[in-house]
Amino acid sequence: MPPSPLIARTVPSLRRAVDNLRKRKSTIALVPTMGALHDGHVSLVRLAKRRASRVVVSIFVNPTQFAPTEDFGAYPRTWKADIAKLAAEGVDVVWHPDVAAMYPEGFATRIVPEGPALAGLEDRFRPHFFGGVATVVGKLFTQCRPDIAIFGEKDFQQLRVVTRMAGDLDLGVNVIGSRTVRERDGLAMSSRNVYLSPEERQTATTLYRAMKDSAGRIRAGEAIGSAVARGTEMIEAAGFALDYFDVRHARTLAPVTSLKDGPLRILVAAKLGSTRLIDNIAV
Repeated sequence: MPPSPLIARTVPSLRRAVDNLRKRKSTIALVPTMGALHDGHVSLVRLAKRRASRVVVSIFVNPTQFAPTEDFGAYPRTWKADIAKLAAEGVDVVWHPDVAAMYPEGFATRIVPEGPALAGLEDRFRPHFFGGVATVVGKLFTQCRPDIAIFGEKDFQQLRVVTRMAGDLDLGVNVIGSRTVRERDGLAMSSRNVYLSPEERQTATTLYRAMKDSAGRIRAGEAIGSAVARGTEMIEAAGFALDYFDVRHARTLAPVTSLKDGPLRILVAAKLGSTRLIDNIAV
């Protein structure tokens, strides 16, 4: 049985653990998560192990990125299973603070990102979200002091926001995106997939199929507006309530008008029943 990772719950204990790793001249990778780990998270850990000699995984369900109407209280928490997965992957340290450790009484400083955080995608429907993400990730970076940090491409706008923030604030962290891990039928792995009923789970694959269809049309020369309209039609016909289905520049998330504006990324967010799903693919 592999040894369990060291579990740090306070900033001083985390700093001691990281300092001990640094004494061995190790490079350190951070994988930030909110727990409820699945194979997508495991793929992030494996990439981290390839890119650094030591790996820290944070597990913290961050309340500041949830609106009052969202699922903070119901967000899945699977601590024992998570630790077993991380032990099996040889993770060195798990940073598992509680809310009071991250946001102590009197906490009054927040990061307010712009640029890709104001692209009119997730921010249009969750205006609170990227301020919460940027603040907690900024704290994670300064607490763990990693050389690199691994984020999944499934949350593509988040990846762009965090990358921009790390560069703008000279945090000394190289942010690396890891490809989206999918189920065999194409559905992107997500902790929120457990909310889907069996019928909704079958329908959910429409998002990936619509993106692939639209991407193929764009590569074949069809106008972006026409390809987006077709994808939108597919998704809404399947019963989703669509928030957005859009094509953007893959680095800046700026609007685009043709394939020549590339590299391009298709991004989608839609609600199926009570479950909101997001996904994206390259064109």
